[in-house]
Amino acid sequence: MVVTSNNIEGKNIERTLGLVKGNTIRAKHLGKDIVAGLRNLVGGEIKEYTEMLSEARDESVRRMIDDARKLEADAIVNVRFTTSTVVGGAAELLAYGTAVKLDRK
Repeated sequence: MVVTSNNIEGKNIERTLGLVKGNTIRAKHLGKDIVAGLRNLVGGEIKEYTEMLSEARDESVRRMIDDARKLEADAIVNVRFTTSTVVGGAAELLAYGTAVKLDRK
């Protein structure tokens, strides 16, 4: 279970295991960049970048979950996302949260 809240309704957190994270760095594709630039001129959604960021978020979350599995976590709470530019044309997307064990009662 992966949630953005500090707790999970109906569940008690037994123990906090620590920070878990997953990240990916994505670069712009020249062909898509040209199309995106043209779209930027006429307005509207830049679907090429929307798709790229959506894929990056999904990959970051998968990697964060893998990190939590190594700790044998039952859930991840307080999940957040952040982005940063790494070099020109490339950006990092980081997903992070707190891995927890849930009370089995």
